Amino acid sequence: LVAVVTGCNCGIGKQIVRELNIRGAKLGCNPDRLIFKCLDLAKFASIWQVAREIEQVEDHIDLLINNAGIFLYPKFKLTDDGHELVWQTNYLGHFLLTELLVPSLSKAPSARIVNVSALAHYYSDNLDLHLVDRRDGWDSRSSYARSKLALVMYSFELTKRLRASNQSNISVNSCHPGISYTRIIRHTPLARKPLNFIFAPLMYMIYCRSNISYSNLKSRDTLCRSYYRWFFLKTPKDGAQTPLYLALSKRVAGVSGKYFVECSQKEPLTMKDWDKRCEDLYEYSIEVCGLQNYVRI
Repeated sequence: LVAVVTGCNCGIGKQIVRELNIRGAKLGCNPDRLIFKCLDLAKFASIWQVAREIEQVEDHIDLLINNAGIFLYPKFKLTDDGHELVWQTNYLGHFLLTELLVPSLSKAPSARIVNVSALAHYYSDNLDLHLVDRRDGWDSRSSYARSKLALVMYSFELTKRLRASNQSNISVNSCHPGISYTRIIRHTPLARKPLNFIFAPLMYMIYCRSNISYSNLKSRDTLCRSYYRWFFLKTPKDGAQTPLYLALSKRVAGVSGKYFVECSQKEPLTMKDWDKRCEDLYEYSIEVCGLQNYVRI
């Protein structure tokens, strides 16, 4: 089993790698099979280099888990490639990496791509692709939300294109891993003691809003459970479970283009002209990543 996981130096990504290695050990793997690559998703050149290095040492890829991300970066910043930092790190970088690795994924009998999105994608704007790299009107919440929405849309569109090109052996799904206490919150007040213990649920709801509808709370017990769910953030191990489920479970074999929360399929945010918007996002991404003349082998 050959797996590529981004953002595996800490948090959920590190736990995903740990559990994949544990499962692989039962099949005869050993620690030497853990190969670390220094990948900077904010630099297209770095992504091209790492993709080439992976292709040189592996004849196929079974799993690609796009997990790395930046949450609520405090200021507007452009990358060397000219794109807003969060947009490129969370979405464009993973788009480019995925497209470059699709040939290797297609060589596996059954391959899976997992795009780690977030609950925050529900609160994205209309994703105006002409404005994503502009300083005017920028704010950290919107940049994060739109990058996570883009991953959901990409999963949907890539599924369509893979099936149209007879590459149905590759499935692509996105998920919300849950609200976990990891380094991804390092740019927020949640990371500052003692606020990280006292105001965790409040701060998260302020930044990303809650999916809890009080009209759906049927009892006092449900309200208490909802409160404690927000207060006691997930551990990295807990947060890794839905990505691992999509990567390994037989229950989702052949399922593609879907969105999952807590190992269950849920409806993602959809917009008017959804199919057309997903297609436009894909074509835009191909252009800005310089893949117009790239031919998959």
